[in-house]
Parts: sequence; structure tokens; C-alpha cells
Amino acid sequence: MELFGQNVTAASATFLFIALLLALMFEFVNGFHDTANAVATVIYTHSLRSSAAVVWSGCWNLIGVLTSTGAVAFSVVSLLPVELVLNVGSTAGFAMVFALLISAIIWNVGTWYFGLPASSSHTLIGSIMGVGVANALMAGHPLTEGINWSQVQSVFSALIFSPILGFVGSALLLLVAKAAIKRPELFEPPTEGSQPPAWVRGLLILTCTGVSFAHGSNDGQKGMGLLMLILIGILPGAFALQLGTSQDSITSLAKQSRAISIQMQAHAPKALLTQDAANKELSSFLKSSGKASDTTFAAIAAKSSDIAAHLGGTTDFRQLSNSDRSLVRRDMYLVSDSIVKLDKKKKFDNKAEDKAAVKYQKSLDKVTKFIPAWVKFAVALALGFGTMVGWKRIVVTVGEKIGKEHLTYAQGASAELVAMSTIGLATSLGLPVSTTHVLSSGIAGTMAANGSGLQSETMRNIILAWVLTLPVCVLLGASTFAAAIYFVLHMAHVH
Repeated sequence: MELFGQNVTAASATFLFIALLLALMFEFVNGFHDTANAVATVIYTHSLRSSAAVVWSGCWNLIGVLTSTGAVAFSVVSLLPVELVLNVGSTAGFAMVFALLISAIIWNVGTWYFGLPASSSHTLIGSIMGVGVANALMAGHPLTEGINWSQVQSVFSALIFSPILGFVGSALLLLVAKAAIKRPELFEPPTEGSQPPAWVRGLLILTCTGVSFAHGSNDGQKGMGLLMLILIGILPGAFALQLGTSQDSITSLAKQSRAISIQMQAHAPKALLTQDAANKELSSFLKSSGKASDTTFAAIAAKSSDIAAHLGGTTDFRQLSNSDRSLVRRDMYLVSDSIVKLDKKKKFDNKAEDKAAVKYQKSLDKVTKFIPAWVKFAVALALGFGTMVGWKRIVVTVGEKIGKEHLTYAQGASAELVAMSTIGLATSLGLPVSTTHVLSSGIAGTMAANGSGLQSETMRNIILAWVLTLPVCVLLGASTFAAAIYFVLHMAHVH
């Protein structure tokens, strides 16, 4: 059968349907947790009816998703083992996708059932680490090669420090508000059946809008990255390269490829590598234990030369065969990520070479790291529908169970203002953060600053969920990966 202009087998079509369904289910469940936090204050304070709040939040999630760059999406994907990303259409690649999504969904649904604001980001990253560990063990590699540890470190730094920033920032903002704004009604909890004053209501709707937009631009990208991984693996002819790339851009990219090939070869003029040897060298270099050498530069030279050869005389990526599009994307992925790693380690000889290499890397990313509009819409709709179905458990936890006193208007607004700013900053840096952790820690910060006290049982459960998410999801990801390999092999045999 034909899908997106590419012929696929019945087995591949079945895998595609199941994988896309699971990816959208992950975002649907994500709506239970993270988007529910965005609407918690406006629903709890009666600023908006629940039906209006989730629709409003869903619209701004959509806008956030549509205006996102995709940097966070591919930041998450880069945590995966290189060999699985490059061969996502293989048995192990399919198993990886199924394992990631199934284990993340299981943990998210479990924590939501108990009303715990757990992190979808932690869940997904733990699952990714589990898959990496299992893949390394099954391939007989050291565990250190199963995970991109440098990327894990930067991601976890954002995940750890953002809740601290939420707690401290929200507490300070509330104290400033209490000192500067002499309106007692702002610091009173909502009364059953009554709406807040119009100006307070407007403020809370504004903060809900900001958190919803920030959530869509950050959390929505995680599902987008997985969807693209699936599409590239099964339908490389349609999604391996940005088919709408102009002729001028393709010509410029070919010219850059030739220039970079010459520059990189100058580091090792005698090391002329075959394409297979270059693939092996860069794949090894991109692992956590990989070290830069003259051979690494020679490998980039070989891959860049091959990219230039494929693009020479090409005016439209559609002129390339499906298999060539897949090969070109693989070469671009290896070269781009290798340049990023070399740049971080300051391995280029001078600023001019560094600048040229980074410019080339960004040009490569423009044609390989893209998100079609329909993928963004699908993710945004899944988030929105998830919020509509499962918002109540999380809203009650945020509004009533974090502090010993009920949430006030000022506390909700302070927490959401800090949350939207923190998430927005992380998005601009291409880092995934947890809307759940930032906002719930912000609520806790306002309770502490207000002298309201914290409910020890709820805080203990939230912290326990935060601590357990990573190890549990690592185990879930690893075990599900092994089971998924069996499932994929069985499905392929049946079909």
C-alpha cells in the first residue's frame, strides 16, 4: 500500500499505526498531568468553568506547539542510543519506540490515578535510559555506551533546578505582591459558588494562558520528537528530509559540504576513510565514551563529501530515491551531532573553522530536524482531549492538598507567573522541563511564604513520585524493550 507517496508493506503500515497511536496516547495522558496544572487555578478559583478552561487552555497549547522550534523535541531524541536512532526502522528501532511509549504511559496513568502531579518529562527520560541500558546489555556493550550521558546531564540539570526556581521564585513573588498590592480579596481563598473580582479573574486567566502556551511550546515537543522518529523510521522517503527545501538552499548546502570536507580532511590528510569506516568512527565518537581524534575529523570529511556528492546537481530532494534520502539523512545526523560535540569540547583549530562548522551544522539541521504542521496539530489535540478527560484529580491536589489552607488567588497567580517564565526560558534553551514539578513546587513555595503550612502526606507522596519515577521507568523501559523486540518479531512473522 501507499502512504505519503511511499509504498510500504502491510507489516510496516501496522507498526506505523500502532506506534503513532501509542505516541498520541502518551500525549493524551500527558494532558492528565501537565495541562491539568495549567487550568488548575482558573477552575479551582471559579475564574472559568471547567469546560471553558480546558478549551481555552487547549487553544493556547496548540498555539504554543505550532510556534515551537522543535529544539526540545530533538533534544529528547538525542538522549537515545545513536544506533537505534539511525536504524529506527529496524526490529530494535521499533522495539525502542514501543518500549518508550508503553512504559511512560503505564507510569503516567498510575500516578494520575492517585492524583499525584508526576512529571511526564522524568517518565519519558527514565524510559529512554532503560531502553539504552537494555540495548547495551543485549549488544554486549558497556553500560556507559547505552546512554548519551552528556545530554542526560544537561537535561537533568534543567529538571532538577526548575522546581527549585519555581518554589523560591513563587514564594518571593507572593511576598512582593503582599507588600505592594493592598487588596485583601486577592489573598483570600475562593468562596464556593462565587467568582473572584473581575480584575483578579482577568489576572488568573492571563496566567493560565501563559502556562498553557509555555506548556505547549515545551512539553508538546516531546511527543512531536517521538512521532517524527517513528515517521522517519517507517517512511523515510517522506520524512527523512524536508522536501520543501528550496533549490538555492540545496545548492548552498552542497557547497558548504564540499568546503567542510576539505577543512576537516586537513586535520588528517592521510586518513582517507571509506563510508563504512566513517559511519563506524562517528557512531563510536557520539557515544558517551567516544573521544575525538584525527580519524574523527577524517570521518566528518568523508561523510560531508558523500553528502555533497548526493546533492550535486540536485534541485529538489524528491529527485533522490527513498533509500538515498534515508542515507543522506543518516550522514547529516552523524555529521551534525559530531560537530556539536566537537564544538562543546572546543576541538576546532580556530574561530573561523569553528564558525564555519557550526553554520554548516545548523544548515544540516534545517533539512533534518523539522516538524510538519499536522504533527503539531495532532499532538496539541491529544494534549487537549487528555486535559478534558482527566483534569479533576490534579486540580484538586493543586488547589486543596498541597497546603493546609486552600489556595488563594494571589498564590495561584504567583505560581503560574513563575511557571510560565521558567518553562519559557527552558524552551528558549532547548531543554525539557516538567510543568507539573515547576507549578506544584511553586504552589508549595507560596504556601510556605504565606505561612499556610504544607500537608506532609501530599508533599511526601509528590516527592516519593519524583524520586521513584526515574528508577521505576528505567526498569519499565528496559523490560518493555525486551518484550517489544519479541512482539515486533512476532508481528513481522505473522504479516
